[in-house]
Amino acid sequence: MKWLTAAGAAAALAVGTATVWGMGWRGFGLLLAFFVSGSLLTKGGGRRKASQVAANGSVAAVAAVLGAWPAFAGALAAATADTWATEIGAFSHTPPRLITSGATVPQGANGGITLMGTAGGVLGAVVMGGLSWMLGPHDLRLAAIVAVAGVLGMLFDSLLGATVQGPGDKWLDNDGVNFATTLAGAGIAAAGSWLCC
Repeated sequence: MKWLTAAGAAAALAVGTATVWGMGWRGFGLLLAFFVSGSLLTKGGGRRKASQVAANGSVAAVAAVLGAWPAFAGALAAATADTWATEIGAFSHTPPRLITSGATVPQGANGGITLMGTAGGVLGAVVMGGLSWMLGPHDLRLAAIVAVAGVLGMLFDSLLGATVQGPGDKWLDNDGVNFATTLAGAGIAAAGSWLCC
């Protein structure tokens, strides 16, 4: 498969199997939406490695096995928002600004955000919130929580990029940041659903 290395395909199979086992075809549909949309948007294609698949999908897989739909959907919403923000933001004609200080940084710099990229990420989170409503519990409040979790996860990713990742991946590499992003999305969605749903 052109979107995955051999090891990446094995990791994706593990994530997909866990998802189907825990959430059935509805969960697999949400997972597929993240994977296909992210792969289509990725500049120049690119083949994801096992570490990248695990970073973006392992939290969702664990949530699926536990039967926790809000955490599952929140993790995927955060991963989707982050991916869409990165790929759509690459087309911005204005230079990105560091989320912590507003200073202009080069394209692709850790922690750099653009208006176009942020809007793309918000759109991705909203799409996943809508799909969560269609495929999962028909609860508009939960769908909104999933979308908000996606947006906050995306912003958390940028904050980590500007601080603990920084130049040269000084504390966390990109996979570590992506894992933390999905964990944040899962936690926010789970907490939100517990409080209001």
